[in-house]
Amino acid sequence: MSGGGPVRVRLFAAARDAAGAAELGADPQRLDDLLAALRAELGTAFAAVLSTARVWVNGDDPPDGDATLLVAGDEVAVLPPVSGGAGRPDRPRPAPATRPRGARRRPR
Repeated sequence: MSGGGPVRVRLFAAARDAAGAAELGADPQRLDDLLAALRAELGTAFAAVLSTARVWVNGDDPPDGDATLLVAGDEVAVLPPVSGGAGRPDRPRPAPATRPRGARRRPR
């Protein structure tokens, strides 16, 4: 894989963290070959993230799945699942706001 090839590989969230980069370059090739090269080059942490990630080509699902042929100018995005709102499990959640007994809601 080349460092400045014509296929742009964009990595988000945990994929970016595991790869140590937000963007990579690659030569045109089949998507499955690119993903195999990324797994081999970036290691097991990246491979684990990739196993649960969505991979898009030019902003959409790859038209031929992993057999999609990437050409110069294509953009591959690796989008790991994201969750939010739960907070950190080692910190207690704040209690929900409650109204004092007998208090009424203000009309809008």
